[in-house]
Amino acid sequence: MNWSSSGPYSVWSGRMTAGDEKSEQQFPIEGDDISPKKDGGVLKLIKKDGTGDETPMTGDKVSVHYTGVLLDGTKFDSSRDRDDYFTFDLGKGQVIKAWDIAVATMKINEVCQIICKPEYAYGSAGSPPKIPPNAILVFEIELFEIKAEDLTEDEDGGIIRRIRKKGESYSKPNEGASVEIHLEGKYQGTTFDSRDVSFIIGDGEEHNVPPGIEKALQEMEKGEEAIISLKPKYGFGESGNSKLNIPPSANLVYELVLKNFEKAKESWEMNTDEKLEQSLIVKEKGTLYFKVRKYKQATIHYKKIVSWLEHESGLNEENLKQSNALRLAAHLNLAMCYIKMDENLQAVENCEKALELDANNEKALFRMGEARLAMNDYELAKENFQKLVQLYPNKAAKVQIGICQKKIREQLDLEKKIYAKMFPKFANTSDQQKVVLKTKSEKEAAVVITEEEENKENLDEGGKGEPMEMETTHKSQELDATA
Repeated sequence: MNWSSSGPYSVWSGRMTAGDEKSEQQFPIEGDDISPKKDGGVLKLIKKDGTGDETPMTGDKVSVHYTGVLLDGTKFDSSRDRDDYFTFDLGKGQVIKAWDIAVATMKINEVCQIICKPEYAYGSAGSPPKIPPNAILVFEIELFEIKAEDLTEDEDGGIIRRIRKKGESYSKPNEGASVEIHLEGKYQGTTFDSRDVSFIIGDGEEHNVPPGIEKALQEMEKGEEAIISLKPKYGFGESGNSKLNIPPSANLVYELVLKNFEKAKESWEMNTDEKLEQSLIVKEKGTLYFKVRKYKQATIHYKKIVSWLEHESGLNEENLKQSNALRLAAHLNLAMCYIKMDENLQAVENCEKALELDANNEKALFRMGEARLAMNDYELAKENFQKLVQLYPNKAAKVQIGICQKKIREQLDLEKKIYAKMFPKFANTSDQQKVVLKTKSEKEAAVVITEEEENKENLDEGGKGEPMEMETTHKSQELDATA
């Protein structure tokens, strides 16, 4: 970098002292004062204009190159020397104050110089050994990328937040909190919803508030203003919202203000009787959502039961019985919801939890088999259905066993074709013997079985070569209504 050099320069108010002057090579103190208090704490000089109009907002992930020097020109750090961008979350206190202030004013590809007072940098402590106490610092910064904050657990880009105005405190609403908000929803640039609304987080859909907004509210502070972009999964989904004239699979943008909120009691703040009472209430709410096919909202309520009761201890006999019944119902109903949403791994996990409470539960065994069948785990699915048939006269499970056997045969036939191409000599195997190549997890051993043995495997429980017709309804499809 080509830095200016000359004699001592005036620094904000007054002149540099002899102790501050490291050498004759100094930087002119120039630039616009961008400090919030206008105290000259951060001066910014644009050296190269950026492109576009977008500037980062609080919470955005930004990537920059920078070089930092002392006023005498001594370089103490540079991302360019490492040939790697420096990335941080803006406005979250991950960098010195001057950076959070300055980078928020920059555009993509902009290059600027900032000069910052110690109180906006490393203060009286400095950052030994390279930055002395009370050091005035000079940075050249170039902004390369702005990535908005993703609020989804899987970081799938489904809920994107841009903070327009920071909130007043660090407290945030939790599940079940009462909130007062102002929202303005837009679809393809046209406003479809603009209002003040109060509701309980978890019941947003009753007020035409999509689940993605409820999720975003739990990350907001009182007084915060944010722009929330939702993919269909977190908006009104494949059904859309006829009341708001939103078509299926619509991307939405909301301007959101959290005006006020009152947090719900956390689990540790409730006694056992309160937890049991609230569990009954949310179970009924979950069932109402399930009946109208709002499975995501249903899971929110069923999961509350698990969080409240799973680790509850010291219960008397009556409370323990009710607690276990509620937990069992919650896990069974969660499994059903996850199957409906094609989230089969989570369905299996909830079935396992249900079986810990009731080892031979009919619904848990059937739903675990269903989920594993959907995941192509045919052997494990067959085991679930076979155990079910041993315990109960379950016709639907018998049909599922036939389906599993058919899928297993198809899988073996496919493997044989693949390996026959790889190893042509297998194609000449005797008609009375068939080579079945096992999977890698079974040590890839070739097992020879006779046609007679295979034909026994092919027989379904109906005694014929075709699986029996499945019943149109089965109680495993029903929600658990116990407790």
